[in-house]
Amino acid sequence: MNQHLRTDPVPFVDIGAQRRRIGQSIDDAVGRVLAHCQFIGGPEVAEFEAKLAAYTGAKHVIGCANGTDALLMVLMAKGVGPGDAVFCPSFTFCATVSPAARTGATPILVDVDEATFTIDIASLKRAIVTAKKLGLRPKAVIPVDLFGQPADHAAIAAIAEAEGLFVLDDAAQSMGARYKGKRLGTFGAATTTSFFPAKPLGCYGDGGAIFTDDDQLAADLRSIRVHGQGSDKYDNIRLGLTGRLDTIQAAVLLEKLKIFEDEIVARNKVAERYAQSLGNIVTVPRVADGNTSIWACYTIRLPRGTDRDAFAATLKAQGVPTAVYYGKSVHMQSAYGMFPVAEGGLPVCEALSADVISLPVHAYLDEATQDRVIAAVRSAVAS
Repeated sequence: MNQHLRTDPVPFVDIGAQRRRIGQSIDDAVGRVLAHCQFIGGPEVAEFEAKLAAYTGAKHVIGCANGTDALLMVLMAKGVGPGDAVFCPSFTFCATVSPAARTGATPILVDVDEATFTIDIASLKRAIVTAKKLGLRPKAVIPVDLFGQPADHAAIAAIAEAEGLFVLDDAAQSMGARYKGKRLGTFGAATTTSFFPAKPLGCYGDGGAIFTDDDQLAADLRSIRVHGQGSDKYDNIRLGLTGRLDTIQAAVLLEKLKIFEDEIVARNKVAERYAQSLGNIVTVPRVADGNTSIWACYTIRLPRGTDRDAFAATLKAQGVPTAVYYGKSVHMQSAYGMFPVAEGGLPVCEALSADVISLPVHAYLDEATQDRVIAAVRSAVAS
């Protein structure tokens, strides 16, 4: 059958294909947990933390319940609270920003770079001025390594040092990517990630992790993860939460980590073909020099004046799914509209929210299916 005439749906993220590849090893790993019955704090959790530390180069890895708790736990450990300003890009999922608000701190929303979609350094500088004018203490910056590629960590670190901020890197979409040759996980005071099932390294439920080289911060995080306990569970020495990574999820992740690098290579091949085939009709993503992406999303910008809804509907009719990350930047959402934004506004965030759309990308997207996606995009733009 002509590939261009097929309308059977293309998986946006194909967890099923991965399961067909390593399903038996995952079943065996879960079976071992079911046999030893240590569902909380079982040996697989410590083993996964150790393997992930070796993979990233971080001294400490603290597994936790999800990527949002990971951010919140670090802010709690660092004593962030009322009167503090926490700087976050607005073109991100709301979970980057909500932990700061939940501590009682004030998130200040920052614009992003038009090419990389990561936090804009000039806007960050203006946001710090905004915070001081509002009488807030600049406390932390949460850069986001968006869609799989790193933020400009050297520039962020320089500002953080000059202003007395700590850096909390949100790598929920990008664990495995490299910044100037070095894997994410060791930039700033701490790095967090998510193992939500659709992530490139995803579990079979919710999960997350925190990476740090700071011994005291790691100890505090391990306490916060279990209700803030001290020497025993009835000696709670700080406010905490139930932020643990389940043993079964750690067992699943151990098996997935074994093939993770291979899958990153496959994702990059898909991204390269998309860029070669679509770069002359849409704005394709660009990875900054010296960096790598793991392509959690492949996000294009449509030509000015394109009806995005009609474009998506045209692709859907051909069995090609799309998604919009993010149709509303955080500062445009009802729950976050009261928080301040950097001086000069957030024009890039607003432009991106109006014209971005993401295409299927995963490690099991064969060339014939890639060709279907490419042909669908080209015909939809041309029409």
